Amino acid sequence: MSTVSSVANRRLLSIHNHTTPLPEKIDGLVLILPRGDQVFASIATNASETLTQLRLNKTHILNYRINPNTYFSLELSAIGTRYEGVARHIPKANLFELSTPVEQGIPKDITITNTWAAIYALFTLYRTLEYIPIRFVYVPNTEELTRYLLISGLGRLTHNKKKVEGMENAIFLSRSAFWQGAGTTGYHTQGWLLAPTPTFPSLPSFTRSDMVIASHPLRPPKPHAGEVLYRRYCAAVGKSLEFVAFDIDGDPKRDGGLSQHMAAFHKWHNDERVNSAWGERGSLETHRDYIKGLLADPGVVPIMMRWNGELMGYVEIVWAKENHVAQYYPPDSPVGNWERGLHVLVGEDKFLGGSELWLRSLVHYIFLADPRTNRVVGEPKQTNSVILKAAQSAGFHNHATFDFPYKRSCLLFNPRERFFSNTDRLY
Repeated sequence: MSTVSSVANRRLLSIHNHTTPLPEKIDGLVLILPRGDQVFASIATNASETLTQLRLNKTHILNYRINPNTYFSLELSAIGTRYEGVARHIPKANLFELSTPVEQGIPKDITITNTWAAIYALFTLYRTLEYIPIRFVYVPNTEELTRYLLISGLGRLTHNKKKVEGMENAIFLSRSAFWQGAGTTGYHTQGWLLAPTPTFPSLPSFTRSDMVIASHPLRPPKPHAGEVLYRRYCAAVGKSLEFVAFDIDGDPKRDGGLSQHMAAFHKWHNDERVNSAWGERGSLETHRDYIKGLLADPGVVPIMMRWNGELMGYVEIVWAKENHVAQYYPPDSPVGNWERGLHVLVGEDKFLGGSELWLRSLVHYIFLADPRTNRVVGEPKQTNSVILKAAQSAGFHNHATFDFPYKRSCLLFNPRERFFSNTDRLY
């Protein structure tokens, strides 16, 4: 590579690292929170400055200003070495200055719940940033909010040994921590898990069946039938995705004796496209017995997927250690106690596109449901190019190829750390 080319590349890299990318749209709806509240953004200009205002429904909750002259990077391994302060490969972001609305000349407090909603908006608008450096300006309850951010892990301080002007009051909001649910459970009820539960204790248990003999931790009780487990607004398509615990009985008054879930499951499995992959074509009674078997199995949670309330697909979330796939793990990657796997199908043809959106969300839900789950596994047919492409987009990689008695499969792994390092895809 020529010297001129090298210099040009270094200049481009420097410009890239010193610039916070602007979102495509900043005026209007940013996102819909899991319980239906809406966050809007709008530009406001006065005689001295231009701010972006964030509103929760119709209530003005926060302002932010991107300081064009101040940008920071969060250095970790370089601290205490000769590279501290000069490493150019670490992404930089402009400082976000946060303030609250003023009422009768006095800035207002902002609640922790609304602070989380505002952070959600920032990571939606600036989703490519791994860290957003912020500083509270004219926020009366700054001390309370700072403690919330640091105790929850949503934000972190820098520990640079070399002083950087202005950085001592900056808090780095972490995109990875945000999408891992930091600052939600225990603080407010606006998170993606609509009925979060405490971490289940680790107790011994055992499974013996025709296909598996395994010791493993005791699994928590199943969710209630019809319970909405997870909801997330996908800004890329302007729709909300939901995961709902399978309801085999439904509402007799509403459903007339056949639950919506059971009717959809039966219809889908008698579709040639679905049957060619799953091989479960059969009568309604056969399918009811199939679901009853899963509901009685502590190692499986059957759920239905919905786009804006409309049923679109079915998923079985399994605990990998007591699933037959565990027998096919190679010696270099033993199955973990809290590892989970997926079996998925899209039932409605009109929802066949965009598989990466719901697959990323399924992985997101699994990691949120138990913080001890460090990996998600898949075992699709080796020739299923569509799901393999979607899986790669969702963070899976092909660790091995193996043979079930009935198909050749790819053993796909999605480690927690890798997934949450690429959460700009949760959009």
